[in-house]
Formats: sequence, C-alpha cells, structure tokens
Amino acid sequence: MAGVIVIFDFDKTIIDNNSDNWVVNSLGATALFEKLLPTMPWNSLMTILRHHGLFDYFSEINTNPGFVDDEGKLRIQPYHDFFNSASHGCKNLCPPNMCKGLIIKRIQDSMISEGKKRIIYLGDGKGDYCPSLKLGEGDFMMPRKNYPVWELIISNPPLLKAEIHEWSDAKELEKVLLKLINIVLSAEKKTPDLPSMDWKFQSVSRFPHEAFLQVLRVPH
Repeated sequence: MAGVIVIFDFDKTIIDNNSDNWVVNSLGATALFEKLLPTMPWNSLMTILRHHGLFDYFSEINTNPGFVDDEGKLRIQPYHDFFNSASHGCKNLCPPNMCKGLIIKRIQDSMISEGKKRIIYLGDGKGDYCPSLKLGEGDFMMPRKNYPVWELIISNPPLLKAEIHEWSDAKELEKVLLKLINIVLSAEKKTPDLPSMDWKFQSVSRFPHEAFLQVLRVPH
C-alpha cells in the first residue's frame, strides 16, 4: 500500500524556538549550562510535546534518551553512543550524538515490507542535511529558508534526489506540507483528489530506543 511518511525536526521547525535554551533559562541555570555546554551533546527536551497534548500525534520520536535517576538527577545519554565507540562515523556535518541520516535509513528499510511510501522531511539545521541526502526520487525535502540546512542545500542542489520545497514560517509550512501530502495521496490510483484537511497520516511502527549504560556526569 502506498502512502506518505512525514518526518519533522523539532527545534525551529515544530516549535519556533530552541527548546534547550527555553528549559535551561526557565530553570534559572543559564550560566551553569553555558559553562557545561562545550563538554556535553545538545539535547532537545520532547516533554514539550506531552505538555501540549501532541505526543500521540507522532508514531515515532528519536531523541537523546534521558531519565531521572534514584537521586532525582536528570541523566541524558547520546542517541548514538560515542562514549564507548566511534559514534556513527558520518561525515555529513552530523553531531557525534546523533546521525539523522542513519535514522532515515532505518525507517526506509522498515518500509520495504510495507510497500512504496514517499517521505516528506522538514528541518532547519546542519544536522538535517545528512538525512536530506538519503531521500530518494519521489521524496520531498522542506528546508526552512535562510537557515543552515537551506544554505547547504542551495549551495549544491543536484546533490539531493528529492524535490526541494522551502518554507519560512508556520503558515507557509502548513500550506506547503498540505499541498505535498495531497499530491502524494492524489497520485494513488484509488485515492481521490482530497481536500487539504481531509486526510490522515500514514504511520510507521514505534521503535523503542535501547538505553545506554553510560550517563553524562554533571558536576554540582
């Protein structure tokens, strides 16, 4: 069965803010965080989705896993365990803690048994460039205009196989995304040309993330 999978980056894409800075500033820990930042991987706090009742709208969330230990301390681990190995080995500007290109590849592999699906990927940062290179013909890349991934893409557009559709703000994101989803669904033989709001996302199975034993030690 054909369909569409929509993949979002989080900061500056789903939310027009940096969630890490917002949480740290709200806790009054800005000075300490800036001191520790050079020694720790960046982590987006997805609790914002739960707070706004949006978590269940996503079939899968990939982020640096975190947990509160027995002492009540928040422990954050890298998605790709670069503490005990050579990380993911990617050379496409990915941070050591996560290669989104590998995540896209895993999702693509999972789609093989489900039939052809087209991917729409939305992002803004340098870390979104690697997954954009993994997209194939028939897929769509939606980079946020004048942000790092957009600048990387426009510097050499032929490197991407996917169609490129830029956006600038939430209103334009919605307009472009709904248009692309309707294009995909309308192309299916037995699917009528649907109004922009009369559709539902195809979903992929939720993949649990294995926890790493190594935790990030934060001095206090």
